[in-house]
Amino acid sequence: MTACSDTPPQVESKQTDRLLEEIKERGEIRIGTEGTYKPFSFRDEKTNELTGYDVDVAREVAKRLGVKASFVETPWDAMMTGLKTGRFDTVANQVGITEERKKTFDFSDPYTISYAQIVVHEDNDTIKGIEDLKGKRAGQTPTSNYGKMAKEAGAEIVAYEDMMSSMRDLAAKRVDASINDRLAIAEMMKAVDLPLKTVGEPFEKSEMAFPVPKGNEDLVREINKALEAMRRDGTLSKISRKWFGEDVFRP
Repeated sequence: MTACSDTPPQVESKQTDRLLEEIKERGEIRIGTEGTYKPFSFRDEKTNELTGYDVDVAREVAKRLGVKASFVETPWDAMMTGLKTGRFDTVANQVGITEERKKTFDFSDPYTISYAQIVVHEDNDTIKGIEDLKGKRAGQTPTSNYGKMAKEAGAEIVAYEDMMSSMRDLAAKRVDASINDRLAIAEMMKAVDLPLKTVGEPFEKSEMAFPVPKGNEDLVREINKALEAMRRDGTLSKISRKWFGEDVFRP
């Protein structure tokens, strides 16, 4: 997948504590995103414009920082490496806050709180919950939270770059199940006619936020200020309800 036409070339990783200053100097914040993860980050079928919940939130944060949002479309499994090496300054792609990631990145306050959900073919009556994934083939992006959940449950991971590819193969019975975000699954099932169903209750609460390279506390603080202002003035609720009909940033 290629980046947007206005995306600057890849650069070396930045010295810590200066990233906010550099963003202000260049007048833009570079944001990694998939562009294939509906309804969070995707291309509108009619206009081909990048849109989605994460894209709208990131654009508003950039606006409140006084800079332009410049998106760099990147497959998920290269996303965190791209952030670490300085290809972009942050990521807007439902990045869950985990202890492992906190070793390398600092995180803003959460702007989404959601849960995992298991999807199977509509003919499948053997998988009813995560305990049934042991020995089954799970279609996942391997480095995602959901890929790790499936692996820990004993599933054999079949790697995919994006959720829709795994869902189409699940519909074709090339894999047995997939774990993903409940919000993304609900949107997918509304938009695409595939012989799939969810099983079990949503589980494993996740908090999603903007990660930045470790040591850039000034940038985290400014992003948090923007998010808090968006909560107070109703902007975050407006964006959330536009995409989901509910406030997904609340527990």
